[in-house]
Amino acid sequence: MALLGYGTGGSVFHAPVITSVPGLVLTAVVTGNPERQEEVRRRYPGVAVLPDPAPVFDDPAHCDLVVVTTPNRTHAPLATRALEAGLPVVIDKPVAVTSEQALALGRIGPPVFPYHNRRWDGDFRTLRRLMAEGALGEVGRFESRFERWRPHVKPSWKESADPADAGNIVYDLGAHLIDQAICLFGPPTHVYAELDTRRPGAATTDDAFLALTHANGARSHLWMSAAAADIGPRFRVLGDKASYVVHGMDGQEEALRAGRTPREPGWGQMPPETYGFLGVPGRSRPVRTDPGAWQAFYAGVVNALEHGGPPPVPLEDAVAGLEVIEAALRSAAGR
Repeated sequence: MALLGYGTGGSVFHAPVITSVPGLVLTAVVTGNPERQEEVRRRYPGVAVLPDPAPVFDDPAHCDLVVVTTPNRTHAPLATRALEAGLPVVIDKPVAVTSEQALALGRIGPPVFPYHNRRWDGDFRTLRRLMAEGALGEVGRFESRFERWRPHVKPSWKESADPADAGNIVYDLGAHLIDQAICLFGPPTHVYAELDTRRPGAATTDDAFLALTHANGARSHLWMSAAAADIGPRFRVLGDKASYVVHGMDGQEEALRAGRTPREPGWGQMPPETYGFLGVPGRSRPVRTDPGAWQAFYAGVVNALEHGGPPPVPLEDAVAGLEVIEAALRSAAGR
């Protein structure tokens, strides 16, 4: 595997997960940053460190799979070069800036794997299990939040107002929330959005609410914010038999940032005090959170490429997610 990019995405969300999965070998990392180059050499001895991706595309025989984890505006161009070289690609979310770009990637030929790792968050895995078991009954409302308190703007392409950068919070945190809603209920039939810029000095959306209506009548209410002085529940899911409510974030990101990896025993397990509650008013009980398993995404990639299994995340779902974002932008603009 060749990993393009070694910022937070490459160093935290990809490299330590890739190197934990049987059947995958990290052979090259592309980064032009000297400090990051040294970190790769220290942490992954023997892995080739390249200042640009040209050698990967010019001589594709040296790898079987490319991972694109670079700024959003470069996702589609880099993925296109890999695909045209005959190499399957894993692309960080969002796979492209527009749904049309994403559709075009799927027409080139080799497989495209959208990296929607949050499908393997422990709390989301628990929710899917409870729904499959019928513990909630028919779910009518899915409330989901990624909220943060970051009142000071840090210069970054993610803060760019240029639409080509796809930098606002809907493309960032919102892409995860939308994908989880699509995973549960399918693409929505209607989208309503409130998009705001709250923080002093911010140039693009940093506080948003999306309401999705799905074909089965379920509604997904999604909040994403960098300006939340109070953090709401991660999930509040209401069924006609019971609810499931959980606070706090899945612990895998924090563990990876601390240098841990999925190779460790007990990976992804959450402590009992973080468990969500299942029940109705006056009668609820804690439910053990299933272990988070981001490594399962890459195990699914191995299964798809080596054994012809289904992709861990279908490209069609990523396209649908971008269509929701585009509809949200139109809704907020009154179009």
